[in-house]
Amino acid sequence: MSNTDQDAALRIASGRKPFVEPLQLGERLKEIRLANQWTLEEVSQRTGLARSTLSKIENHQISPTFTAVQKMIRGLDIDLPQLLSAPRAQTRTMGRRDLTRGGDGQRHPTPTYEHELLSHQLAQKRMIPFKTIVRARDFEAFSEWVRHDGEEFLIVLDGSIMLYTEFYEPVRLDQGDSIYFDSDMGHALVSLSEQDATVLSVCTRADGT
Repeated sequence: MSNTDQDAALRIASGRKPFVEPLQLGERLKEIRLANQWTLEEVSQRTGLARSTLSKIENHQISPTFTAVQKMIRGLDIDLPQLLSAPRAQTRTMGRRDLTRGGDGQRHPTPTYEHELLSHQLAQKRMIPFKTIVRARDFEAFSEWVRHDGEEFLIVLDGSIMLYTEFYEPVRLDQGDSIYFDSDMGHALVSLSEQDATVLSVCTRADGT
């Protein structure tokens, strides 16, 4: 890093007049990360900064210190002007699509569910759609709560289920019923039908990847 760049970074870290006005280091860091298809964990490994610290920087919860700026520049193999450049204006979608024919999803069977991941060939999705056959017939079939980051929308395609959640009473959902919930809350599905019930779920990704 040149002396000029170092002086600019020091001004940023000390809260004095920024090198670029307005300065959006968090948004710029996220833009660089997504452009390289890196997860927060991968950036953490490259820079030596904790994943939680990077997340807080991206979400404007903290400002990076001079040391953090140095680590980002070195770890991401960029120079200071690249990091300080204003984030690019959002452009229109490139028109991606991923067609999944019936039965052609990526299957992930478990003792309680049989998941079929849909649109599995499309990388960097903000949503994860999957169809699930609910095989469990009793809550006791689960050794622990199912939980994962993000939020989930679920609609019953066939049959009936009982949705158990960590903070609410169990609720019955019949064909056509839907529900939206925070999926880091413990949850579990049990089929009430004579035949295995089928549901469609769409989950969001909380890590921004």
